[in-house]
Amino acid sequence: MSLLLAVILGLLAPDAPAPSATDVKGRVDALFREYDRSDSPGCALGVYRDGKIVYERGYGMANLELGVANAPQTVFDIGSTSKQFTAFSIHLLAREGKLSLDDDIRRWVPEIPSYGPTITIRHLLHHTGGLRDYIELMELQGLETEDLTTEADSLAVLSRQKAPNFPPGQEYLYSNSGFFLLGVIVKRASGQSLRDFAQARIFGPLGMRHTQFNDAHDRIVPNRATGYKKAKTGGFSIDMGDWEQVGDGAVQTTVEDLQLWDENFYQPRVGDARLLDAMQTVGVLNSGKKLTYASALVLQDYRGLPTVSHGGAWVGYRAQLLRFPQQKFSVACLCNFASANPSRLAREVADVYLEELLKPREISKPAKDAGGSMVKVPASALHRLAGAYVERSDGEIVRLSVEGEKISGRRGRSSFTLTPLAGNRYRVQGLPEGEMLAAPGAAAAAGRSPLDLASVDESDETETWEPVDLWTPAAAELDAFAGSYASEELDTVWRLSVESGNLFIRHRGFPEDPLAPTVKDVFSLEGMTLHFVRGAGGAVTGFTLDDGRVRGIAFRKSAS
Repeated sequence: MSLLLAVILGLLAPDAPAPSATDVKGRVDALFREYDRSDSPGCALGVYRDGKIVYERGYGMANLELGVANAPQTVFDIGSTSKQFTAFSIHLLAREGKLSLDDDIRRWVPEIPSYGPTITIRHLLHHTGGLRDYIELMELQGLETEDLTTEADSLAVLSRQKAPNFPPGQEYLYSNSGFFLLGVIVKRASGQSLRDFAQARIFGPLGMRHTQFNDAHDRIVPNRATGYKKAKTGGFSIDMGDWEQVGDGAVQTTVEDLQLWDENFYQPRVGDARLLDAMQTVGVLNSGKKLTYASALVLQDYRGLPTVSHGGAWVGYRAQLLRFPQQKFSVACLCNFASANPSRLAREVADVYLEELLKPREISKPAKDAGGSMVKVPASALHRLAGAYVERSDGEIVRLSVEGEKISGRRGRSSFTLTPLAGNRYRVQGLPEGEMLAAPGAAAAAGRSPLDLASVDESDETETWEPVDLWTPAAAELDAFAGSYASEELDTVWRLSVESGNLFIRHRGFPEDPLAPTVKDVFSLEGMTLHFVRGAGGAVTGFTLDDGRVRGIAFRKSAS
């Protein structure tokens, strides 16, 4: 049979029959079907129960150029899933009296400016310190992930910040700066780099022979998968980084090594029960509100069962380690494709193994009334939600419109849907943050209500969308915003130009799309919001920038 004929027959072949209810491994493999091929990156899976790996498999390719397949022994960068190893290192040093969780971080990192109220190590562990995210700061400078950046570069940009996002303990806002600084604190308190400390105190004693913090962009990591993303022209392109910071990420590991780490939470070989309790003690805001975020571990329920988890994402890698402590059951899913969703996949694997213990879904499927049909909302209620909203924390514009019995929306380049649920709630699907639950708040004077959103995944982050009337400036009005703008905090200059009746940011690494006007003197672009300010004569003098995990960066317009 010719190769061409074989390919044609393969394309015409019917899909494989669905696995039976008793075929657990077949049902799990079916979840990864889109990656289980020789022309796509994919994932590695590890399923742990009672201290053993009960199933492990690789799906797709670790390296498309060399034709190397993913396997349980393949090494992946696990992004922010790395944070728990940094947190564990901090707790080890605290137990030994080398530091205190209530230390002012400036005791160890005096490069960080004093902002008044003390930011403690404990604040950093719980993402309540308020520090601006160094990754976003460096991207706003124009740096890209393929550029070489170091610990010194990150400390330099953090040292230039004149204000935090908020006072310590006032809010929860995920920030990579905190765990990057915790890695620096480990080095300064122990006298060893985080890489060496973790190897000596965690990875080595646990026998995690294929695990390391990688703090050198040119280091050879045996059996490492290449990270990939979708290419603009179709297919895949390489998505790797040359940033050398550790603490907030940079652990390279396998699903087999992660089983040894996972088991340490039941039978500790490093640390002890007291330390593990500290690791799993959630943060508390100044208001007294308890978070679900502990020391780089998220504690919440999934379908009625307590879980401990943390995901990760960096360049073309995605990761999730999901633990069900009462069942002594865990799922590790590591992927080398930026579009993969290992958090969802890990939960779906748990659905297969724990289906008899899990409660019925309450959010992931549309709610039903007593008659068994989907909840219907009067068209008038849906149309009351239609219109423009501004996201309260970062000023990004959201647009909602009614389509049939659903509401469709757009935010930046993201399109999503709102599906009515019981209790005047809406399931929001399609946002980069993952699935969210929305509920209208008190009606505004104009009749439209704000929407309060909460994640149903593994985050304490919430959003509020406020109804707003959009501003449409005339083309001539845009000229007032053109010019060069300098930021002392970023040590960079942006150029804004008017082209074809639109306002653009012309700066390295920035999108080609125009800025979208929102309310008077405010523009947004892919999560960034520019709030322009005017002087006494009405001329534009600068703007402040909000960008998700970075708030209030000041830019001053240069004289013409």
